[in-house]
Amino acid sequence: MIFGILEIFRNDPLLLLILTLGIAFAIGGVPPIIERNRRRNIENDLPAMLEALSDSLGAGLGLQQAMAAEAERNTGVLGKLLKDTLKESHASSFDAALSNFATKSRSSQVQRVMHLMSTAVEQQAPLQNILSDMSRDYERLNDLMNRRESDLMGRSILIIMFVSIGLPFLIAFIVGLFAPRSEGYQLDSFNSSFTMFFGAASLIAISVSGRMLGRMKSTLWWAPLWMAISMSIYHVGVFVIGG
Repeated sequence: MIFGILEIFRNDPLLLLILTLGIAFAIGGVPPIIERNRRRNIENDLPAMLEALSDSLGAGLGLQQAMAAEAERNTGVLGKLLKDTLKESHASSFDAALSNFATKSRSSQVQRVMHLMSTAVEQQAPLQNILSDMSRDYERLNDLMNRRESDLMGRSILIIMFVSIGLPFLIAFIVGLFAPRSEGYQLDSFNSSFTMFFGAASLIAISVSGRMLGRMKSTLWWAPLWMAISMSIYHVGVFVIGG
């Protein structure tokens, strides 16, 4: 049976090509996931940092001293970036270091906060109150984003699992049960058509899931792999059940 399954891949060069591309593209799809997790960790940690800065300013510390205290307290990615920023501020202006900190974070939230802080310092606005308000606002924003992400991720995974795994397995079971290869049914062209159909269906499912989550480009890196999985499940399922 194992040699028969390997024979399936040898006789279907398109499936073998898609499988090879799927593995290669999946490697390229890992860095966007790592980058997004890093950015979301920074953004989830941002409200706590703003609240701590507000408390430090209320205790009479200056902004640079407050950020130094927060850099020592925070052991995450945000704290490391903040510590590097303070080191750079000794060689350049503090405003330039804050701008560099926002750029290195690669987060629109952090960039917006740093811009507002710089503006507040220039306008001599009550920075403590501004930081406190921003802390509450971004905490609510991140809670909503995390809740939305959790809800949509479950639906996205359900779509992919049903279309790419459940549906080809179900059709393969029906075809293998009622038109088994062992009884002489010749369904090569039929199986080839259904294999292409499941590959296309998986591509559409991945695209829909990526559009739901708002990250189509990073999701499409995984499309060839899911296409190969779906096509392989149908091919192997028909062979095993029909045999």
